[in-house]
Amino acid sequence: MQKKIIVQIPCHNEEKTLAATIRDIPKIINKHEIEILIIDDGSTDKTVDVAKNLKVNHIIQNHKKLGLAKSFINGINECLKLNADIIVNTDADNQYLGSDIAKLVEPLLNKNSDMVVGCRNILKNPDFSYLKKKLQVLGSSVVRFASNTNITDATSGFRAYTADIAKYINVYDDYTYTLETLIQVGLSKNFRVSGVSISTNRQTRPSRLLKSNFQYIIRSIGTIYRSYVLYKPLSFFTKTSLIFFLIGFFICLRYLLNTYVFEITDRTYIPSLILAVISFLISLTTLFLGTLGWINSVNRELLERIIDNKNKNNFD
Repeated sequence: MQKKIIVQIPCHNEEKTLAATIRDIPKIINKHEIEILIIDDGSTDKTVDVAKNLKVNHIIQNHKKLGLAKSFINGINECLKLNADIIVNTDADNQYLGSDIAKLVEPLLNKNSDMVVGCRNILKNPDFSYLKKKLQVLGSSVVRFASNTNITDATSGFRAYTADIAKYINVYDDYTYTLETLIQVGLSKNFRVSGVSISTNRQTRPSRLLKSNFQYIIRSIGTIYRSYVLYKPLSFFTKTSLIFFLIGFFICLRYLLNTYVFEITDRTYIPSLILAVISFLISLTTLFLGTLGWINSVNRELLERIIDNKNKNNFD
């Protein structure tokens, strides 16, 4: 059965590289025709003209610059409206090889995966500095742990999704979509995530998303934290609660040992006991927040099931 595959390309002032990116995308993969969607994010150059001259299948334009994350999700929504079976996302700077799209979609066509990430060989990338390589590897390791996946390149924007998984992708971060969507999907019980090794072209321009390594670290930490708290609230807050409980417990244990076992009575323990009480209160508060977060996540899952059943009924 032939599948409808749409390759979406978020763009912002990419007139110099967009043509090469589009020409590199295959027309057909395993007898499945490929359509191209351009999401123009308020470009002020001739990006849209380049796309029109190359007669891409679909073009949508943001009236103003919304950022990569919003452009990505706008593209996903448009692909779903166009009844795409598989959605591939790639960058407009021709970083990724069009021929590797076949690697991305193969596990989806074979129904072995629901989302596939194209993983670069970060340590051998000639365009990454030594520090950036180490930060990328460290960041991907943290995301693997947080998302319960084995993806070695968490920041790769070269990805493929089935329509089923695309319906449930949400992006709350206004900076980028790569980390949040990987954590969201990876923590889901309903979907399978896999990675494939890919090659890359040489860099055509500096990254517009990352202004510095320090900014990369701060942004990534914030995104991972927010995503994990959003999709695994009970686990996060329970672990945090346990830390503060143990602090209070050991303070109290120290007081009991010094007072009743070692009989050290020549000092006051009031400040320590106050700290213990504060630790216990923080522990209870974070556990309460985790319970509220868990209730909210259950409600979200119930709504997703309702939407899924509604979509199935409409399809039938």
